[in-house]
Amino acid sequence: MSRKTKHAEKIEKSLASSDASNAISRGAAALDRYTSLRKKRTRKSFLKGFATVFGTALAAVVIVAWIYISGINASLRAGIDNALLNQLHVTEAGDPFYILLLGVDKDQERVNSKDYGADNHAYRSDSIMLARVDPKNKKVTLVSIHRDTLVDMGKNGKQKINAAYALGGASYATEVISKFAGVPISHYADIDFDNFVSVVDTIGGIDVNVPIKVDDSKGTGQVVEAGQQTLNGQQALVLCRARHAYDAYGDGDMYRAANQRMVISAIGKKILQLDPVTMASVIAKLSGSVTTDMDVNSIIGLATSLRGLNSATDIYHGMEPTTSKYVNETWYEICNTAAWKKMMQRVDQGLSPYESEDDNPTKGLAGVTGGINNSPNGSGSSSSDSNSAATSSATTNATEYSGSVHVLNAAGVTGLAGRISSSLSNQGFDAVADTARNNYSHTLIVYNGDHEARANAVNKALGGDIEVIKNDGSYDTSYDVILIVGADKSNG
Repeated sequence: MSRKTKHAEKIEKSLASSDASNAISRGAAALDRYTSLRKKRTRKSFLKGFATVFGTALAAVVIVAWIYISGINASLRAGIDNALLNQLHVTEAGDPFYILLLGVDKDQERVNSKDYGADNHAYRSDSIMLARVDPKNKKVTLVSIHRDTLVDMGKNGKQKINAAYALGGASYATEVISKFAGVPISHYADIDFDNFVSVVDTIGGIDVNVPIKVDDSKGTGQVVEAGQQTLNGQQALVLCRARHAYDAYGDGDMYRAANQRMVISAIGKKILQLDPVTMASVIAKLSGSVTTDMDVNSIIGLATSLRGLNSATDIYHGMEPTTSKYVNETWYEICNTAAWKKMMQRVDQGLSPYESEDDNPTKGLAGVTGGINNSPNGSGSSSSDSNSAATSSATTNATEYSGSVHVLNAAGVTGLAGRISSSLSNQGFDAVADTARNNYSHTLIVYNGDHEARANAVNKALGGDIEVIKNDGSYDTSYDVILIVGADKSNG
């Protein structure tokens, strides 16, 4: 082998060094690429795993919610059969419709007794009420039908109307009452008042104005004092049950029916103030005492459509006009047919059952006065408005303090809107608490239409230092007044 020159050796060493360097470089690049790919695979695996876990958790929540809602629906619709569903009239969404509310005299003591038992045919409807609901115009009309009304049931002969339930259950009762009232019935609800009023405690009581002291020592053994007050469940039940407290005034059933309408109205007002989640929990509570063809979604949807309803002016009350008559050793109520037909024609047109509060036989003794409306397209006025017409100042006060107020919490302070809403309600406003979408630093009062005086009354009730403006179209128009509570009232 020939001897290499120094120059050749130098070239070989240089090439060897270059090859080693390139090998190291290629190895490093490969390692970096591997590490990068590993990190990407790790992130991808993590995201995939997270998505799987999150999706599984979400599916579990949905399944649990579905089971929960399904359970409530099953409880609400227990006992609803095809015979009843075939009696119910289908209405278009948004159109006015009628709900039949029956209070059946079926308590647990009677169910456990030998005389009655669990069979529905052993019971009669203790209270009968028709509710006309107008979602579009946000109005509700409650009309009570006397349980002892004598009606001709064809092949079943002449009977008290409350016997229809015992003769043929919910479907036959719906058929008979629909024919008697001359209106189609779209929904049905069977209420156990003994348990129904237990929801009163769940929603923090109901605010009512009891006209006179209700001393029901002979019946429930309880007493409810007169005046504006917040009732608990037990007190509300006394009003729904008390008959003998009115023995000195006449037919106790008529006064009891008026009080039942007052309690139902007050419960409805409270429920309309709740958010959908809380509302669902209250419906779950009610499901043990109410049987209805409606489900949770339809009930919440209806309540949502009625948000903004003014309970002082847009809930109408009435009672079937009857005359008591003693026949064959039994007391019956004989319907004053002409007056009843006129009343139901008014109701079907969206008017109040009575043309004047003076037509109400329970005025000043039981129940709530409610609104009076004699214009098909007009908004109702409360009886306090008409009764105070003697002086202009009294009329102004009644107008200012009867309107609807939407109280929005824009300060981010838990319970703030509720506290202010309660304060306004105690001063006579129909206030509803809610949460604003955005936070405000300063409180603002916005009024709709010609309700400036009402807005100023709200301002005065809260100290008189709040800016009052007319709605320029940027705010909700469902309420007379909108109170947006900012951070400056966070201690209010």
